[in-house]
Amino acid sequence: MMRTVFTADRAGERLDLFLVRRLPDLSRSYAQRLIADGQVTVDDTARKANYKLRGGEEIVCTMPPAEEIEICAEDIPLDILYEDADIIVVNKARGMVVHPAAGIYTGTLVNALLWHCHDLSGINGALRPGIVHRLDKDTSGVMVAAKNDMAHHYLARQIRDKDARREYRAIVHGNIVPRAGVITGDIGRHPTDRKKMAIVRENGKPATTHFEVLERFGDYTYVSCRLETGRTHQIRVHMMSIGHPLVGDPKYTMKKNPFAIVGQALHSLSLSLTHPRTGKEMAFTAPLPQDMEEILHTLRGDR
Repeated sequence: MMRTVFTADRAGERLDLFLVRRLPDLSRSYAQRLIADGQVTVDDTARKANYKLRGGEEIVCTMPPAEEIEICAEDIPLDILYEDADIIVVNKARGMVVHPAAGIYTGTLVNALLWHCHDLSGINGALRPGIVHRLDKDTSGVMVAAKNDMAHHYLARQIRDKDARREYRAIVHGNIVPRAGVITGDIGRHPTDRKKMAIVRENGKPATTHFEVLERFGDYTYVSCRLETGRTHQIRVHMMSIGHPLVGDPKYTMKKNPFAIVGQALHSLSLSLTHPRTGKEMAFTAPLPQDMEEILHTLRGDR
């Protein structure tokens, strides 16, 4: 059991909304279930989800331990860019989920890695062995995974300290006028849609994205993006915030997608890092996927 104690800091806020604001990884439906099951008290009294807080109350939330789930190795083909005893670098396909989560326990990159590697770091637990950083399901490209805890700690520190360099390619709606720019804005859970992220004033994490225009096509722009931070949906949220959402993005744009691509036109092009054991500087590149190449051919008038 995990017991968390809070002090209500806003008067008039619903109890369920307070919980999801203070616990960003908690969905609203799960918060409501915890409240209905009596796992949440306000000044030692169970309340309903729509209870309006007065401010200053002590709120105690008790979450039961997560159900143990066995993740099975699966013989899923991998596009391996590099591998040794410490790390494995892959070109993740668009449409592949990185690690198991609620309701998704097969077909993920972790299932494939367990079949191929057998030995992955255990720092992130049974559901995310070896996973140092993530890509969204519909983002393709370069990812590194750790085969042991030493490599995991070393790689995670590089990403945290911004020593690892990550470059992406994206196709966005609209004509970006400046040749290059920097987008900043704290990213956290969307205040009303818990499946989305947003630039928020409170309870967000600092995020910085550098972009450079590669080609302009009038109604569309092909850009390079470099991350200083690695927040969930960072490029998607930041590009939307300046009025240029990604083509095909199912969450962050209502604009029509006339192209044959499922999911956002976003690709992790390259990753540069220092090898955790040898100290050697290494760089890996994954070629642009065919669906994004087809979009560029169409926009360039090649066909």
